[in-house]
Amino acid sequence: MRPMLLVLVVMLVPAMAQASQRCAVDDTGREVCLAAPAQRIATLSPGATELTWAAGAGEQVVAIVAYSDYPPQAQQATSVGSHTRIDLERLMSLAPDLVVAWVTGNPAEQVETLRSLGLPVFSIEPREFEDVASVIERLAYLAGTEVPGNAEANRFRTGMAALADEYAHRDPVRVFYQVWNEPLMTINDQHLIGKVVTLCGGDNVFGELPRLVPRIDREVVIAANPEAILAGGMGEENRHWLTYWQQFPGLLATRQDNLFFIPPSLIQRPTPRMLEGTRLFCEKLDRARARR
Repeated sequence: MRPMLLVLVVMLVPAMAQASQRCAVDDTGREVCLAAPAQRIATLSPGATELTWAAGAGEQVVAIVAYSDYPPQAQQATSVGSHTRIDLERLMSLAPDLVVAWVTGNPAEQVETLRSLGLPVFSIEPREFEDVASVIERLAYLAGTEVPGNAEANRFRTGMAALADEYAHRDPVRVFYQVWNEPLMTINDQHLIGKVVTLCGGDNVFGELPRLVPRIDREVVIAANPEAILAGGMGEENRHWLTYWQQFPGLLATRQDNLFFIPPSLIQRPTPRMLEGTRLFCEKLDRARARR
């Protein structure tokens, strides 16, 4: 019996090890597997940092990049550069067992270098509201923090669904959303912010453009004559991008005082705080409706 028992144990050990793995498919379709829940996580964008904390795994974050300012305690982790220029040597010295990358924000060659060095890289790129919740759940699973992570994912889902119901039948408002000032940039309907515009009953005047984040010029904005202009700025309180449009009194948005500031971190990061940003966005469009 002993030889047979030994054979059985030898057969079962690999199967048990495989069963204990935590695997999740990232937003590029790549399956990432960990032998155990991640304990040392590196986040390579401010959004990735927020999402990892939302997943309940903030205490496991050992590396961040520039502008990872939320939640405030995230800044206690070691900075390894910016999302466009990662200090690989410093990152490797922290021995992360999971790296959370940004598909369109981190240089592809640096991400591939991390993979070639044996680091598990989980790449994220939420394009739908559901994707935000899904990323939180997948990160929570990889980190072993399913209880708080799943609760936060469901809070976000429920909140966005409630807003969608509330604003489903509002009169449309023609909107220009400004992402950047120099060069002047906006978003199309396929962008996640474009979906916020639609949810709130807005009609994105540049929604049909082919690029997610198109570059435009002042003249096409004036020609489009939006009823409302919403923008962030260089910082959470900097409204000077909107001040620029005040010099064009012929613009309907300027004439009706529909120049609205939205703190950029609430709308330009695909994180649970987008629920707060969307609610604020919808309230601004309601204000524009009331001024007709």
